[in-house]
Amino acid sequence: MARVKASRHIIYSALIASVFVAISIIFSCHNEKDNVNTSSQPIAKLPSVKIPANTWRAPDSNTIPKGKTGQLIRYGKELLTHTSIYFGPNGTIAKISNGMNCQNCHLDGGSRLFGNNYASFIAGYPKMNNRSGKIEHPADRIVQCFNRSLAGIAPDTNGREVTAMLAYMKWIGQGVKKGQQLFGAASEKLAYLDRAADTANGRAVFISKCQVCHGANGQGLLAADKKAYTYPPLWGNHSYNDGAGMYRIGNFAGFVKNNMPFGATYQNAQLTDAEAWDVAAFVNSQLRPHKDQHRDWPDIKTKPIDFPFGPYADGFSEQQHKYGPFKPIKDARKTPTNKKS
Repeated sequence: MARVKASRHIIYSALIASVFVAISIIFSCHNEKDNVNTSSQPIAKLPSVKIPANTWRAPDSNTIPKGKTGQLIRYGKELLTHTSIYFGPNGTIAKISNGMNCQNCHLDGGSRLFGNNYASFIAGYPKMNNRSGKIEHPADRIVQCFNRSLAGIAPDTNGREVTAMLAYMKWIGQGVKKGQQLFGAASEKLAYLDRAADTANGRAVFISKCQVCHGANGQGLLAADKKAYTYPPLWGNHSYNDGAGMYRIGNFAGFVKNNMPFGATYQNAQLTDAEAWDVAAFVNSQLRPHKDQHRDWPDIKTKPIDFPFGPYADGFSEQQHKYGPFKPIKDARKTPTNKKS
């Protein structure tokens, strides 16, 4: 009997030790001080950045009203933060998206500084969308997100789910006026490099600072219930398609700089601007679903500088429009200055 007890004690001790090892590994993936660095270069700590006193801040969730209005707002937040549970491949409402959540691109429920937040989303509509060439309303933008970032089909814009999403976005952007300039809204636009973004450098950044969460093949990490991703896929069949806003590396670079790797913020970035541009270029050089975009940008003169598909109104190549250098394109587009006669 003593031997049995001793054996059980050894087994229990081994199990406990294994649990502690597993916890330490998981913690290292989530602690910004312990990010895995597989390169030969040490991770340099960038200087902290102060933010202006008038920076936009999301309202406290405790201020969501009670009653039916509050229920609708909370439901909208739930749908945006856990989209895949309701609309993913195993969705409880419909199976119409790739398994990513809206929150994967609009961090912290669209409330984070320079995390593609919803600060001025509702206030910005209705507006002309140069991509479609039409005046659009907020629900139209949700349709585009489902078609592009979620690489799927949008739910009924008159249904309760889209109504709830819009209610939450209206609540989080309360008090914001149309055209109001807000520090920290949407995502930061980084200064252009004086060179093309380098996918080889980007691959090195990805290996040292990104693959610990997103996987060596960029396929993300599924949660245990297989209904959503703990860390989203950055390319492949279940990632955003090439019609999504993140496929423009100018958008992706600004998002990455202020939010990646895990633990990074605008105040305490972990990547340089160049690293952000390069890793954005690397990620968007990988294969992903294609979306037919031949009807987009009916006026090609309005195409963004970093839009990666021609035709263009200028003489620059698709390669340069995708990876840069972008400054020559910008300079060529400048409106001529007033000339003396």
